[in-house]
Amino acid sequence: MDAALLLEYGWVLLVLIALEGILAADNALVMAVMVKHLPDDQRKKALFYGLAGAFVLRFGSLFLISFLVEVWQVQAIGAIYLLFISINHILKKFVFKKDRHNQKERKESGFWGTVIKVELADIAFAVDSILAAVALAVTLPETALPTIGGLDGGQFLVILAGGVIGLIIMRFAASFFVALLQKRPSLETAAFAIVGWVGVKLSLYTLAHPDINLIDKHFIESATWKLIFWIILAGIAIAGWFLSKDESDKPESEEERMIEEAEHR
Repeated sequence: MDAALLLEYGWVLLVLIALEGILAADNALVMAVMVKHLPDDQRKKALFYGLAGAFVLRFGSLFLISFLVEVWQVQAIGAIYLLFISINHILKKFVFKKDRHNQKERKESGFWGTVIKVELADIAFAVDSILAAVALAVTLPETALPTIGGLDGGQFLVILAGGVIGLIIMRFAASFFVALLQKRPSLETAAFAIVGWVGVKLSLYTLAHPDINLIDKHFIESATWKLIFWIILAGIAIAGWFLSKDESDKPESEEERMIEEAEHR
């Protein structure tokens, strides 16, 4: 590669790292809210399985990208799933309120169910991540490197590098979000609202697919839509932060103390 080509590839790689970092943070947030209810040892295992699944699925998607680009149903399933878990949480939280102790008993037995949910979310984010990365990388000039997974070798390596860095970011972001949600439990609702908003984004991308064409693809790819998306996402996060309370120093209630003691027997 000559200097100009290396510079162009290097710039796109930096942009891709930023993009993958944002998508990895979204993925990590979903994992955090899903495993939050588990005991500490199970939570760590669930996060490990979630990160391993994200790794396998992202790289699997990278090799299957030529197939995935044409199958809008994959994105549709991911969008529906993210919307479902978001709406389901909000309805249970504010509409179908349940006794806290009963919720605790139900959640304690849900380790493998939680792992399956995390892996399903990983599928949605893997497709979203790879499609976004490919859309950026295919604008690069082709190189003399052999084709891999239906992509030019140079383009493939740029996407691969961005994906690896995104997974590293996800590893640390997931732990951070778990700690944050433990410290501010009421942020959980805002987190699920963000998950739902990401589901809306995936839904619009699906509706803009050439086989459906209900939404103008140019609008989905425009700076206007991206600005709308990030302003609303930031608004949800900021509102959730200011409406939540730091409960790290809050004394435990008698009910919480009894539940904690029962867990350690």
